[in-house]
Amino acid sequence: MTAVGDVIVFYDDRVLAHQPDSDAPFLPSRMDKRIREILSHLGVPWKYPEHPGRLTAIMNLLEKEPVEGVRFESGRPATREQLGRVHTTGYLEHMYELRGQNAWLDVDTTAVSTGSIEAAEVAAGTAIAAAEAVMQGRASSAFALVRPPGHHAEPVRARGFCLFNNVAVAAAHAQAELGCDRVMIVDWDAHHGNGTQDIFWADPDVMFVDLHRAAPFYPGSGSLEEVGAGFGEGTTVNIPMAAGSGDAAYLKAFRDIVVPAADWFKPDLILVSAGFDPHWYDLALNVSYEGFAAMTAIMQEIAHKHCEGRVAFVLEGGYHLESLSHGVRAVLEVLAGGEVPEPGVCGVKEVEAAAAFHRDAFLQPGPDEDSA
Repeated sequence: MTAVGDVIVFYDDRVLAHQPDSDAPFLPSRMDKRIREILSHLGVPWKYPEHPGRLTAIMNLLEKEPVEGVRFESGRPATREQLGRVHTTGYLEHMYELRGQNAWLDVDTTAVSTGSIEAAEVAAGTAIAAAEAVMQGRASSAFALVRPPGHHAEPVRARGFCLFNNVAVAAAHAQAELGCDRVMIVDWDAHHGNGTQDIFWADPDVMFVDLHRAAPFYPGSGSLEEVGAGFGEGTTVNIPMAAGSGDAAYLKAFRDIVVPAADWFKPDLILVSAGFDPHWYDLALNVSYEGFAAMTAIMQEIAHKHCEGRVAFVLEGGYHLESLSHGVRAVLEVLAGGEVPEPGVCGVKEVEAAAAFHRDAFLQPGPDEDSA
């Protein structure tokens, strides 16, 4: 039996070995090639946005400002069998052939370096470890701090900085090995999790709920009408968010859509694809740290209602180092039993403070009265 607030963060240094070379030759017909040409004339270097500093920033903050109730464990590589539950044999063979190489994989944004395949294996295996920890009762909740991210990776294709679909690998493992009949995946990354959707499109036993900035924002998928197919029709739930949507819109979506969906589906395990690019520092949406904390609290409530509190988070995107690290810490504070902050409308608290500061001055005689 685990105590409430007993949280395991899974982290493995091997995920830092994924370091695509920004100066490697692009594939023919890449739009990025033209972008790089434009930037070269402006004297602005093109840098691969998904870099090891994302995780070192998180770990540095957690070392500087530790969260009581959080402990750390290492990860492990996923096996070929585990990866093969969501990716095709041909795709895995292609990825393994890239071990030790620097290469761009397609016309999208995805590249590998010499250490990338091992890093991706460890990322997927570490997501599995987080799911196992909560299913085995070793923790009340878990967070897999991993990279490269996974939710854009399709069964047959790397895409959007993603090589293996970490959360999908964990969900499939939970079904195959951990006795889970139904797994719910909630993805709050700013970008639609097209890969996760594709993998479970016709699976009635995995519910995929995705909140994302609406198309044409990358990757352009995730419309309301995309609801799954066959036996899986109805277990894909897309919630396209308007540009600039913030805490109020997200929490309304959680209460009005995510909670009823969970009540209908009754999951045995909840996995959260936790991207922190909805924060306003990443310029896509307008969620605050308090908003991430409040969403986490709702996920906890759902987990306690339906699956004995079993919820595991898997890191996805988030590219501004300050908002990424503080967003993760806000989530861990709530998972560890901390007080859930009340999100407000951005700026209102500061205006109220300013009004209080100036209020006494307005009670004094006005300029016209002084001169009378």
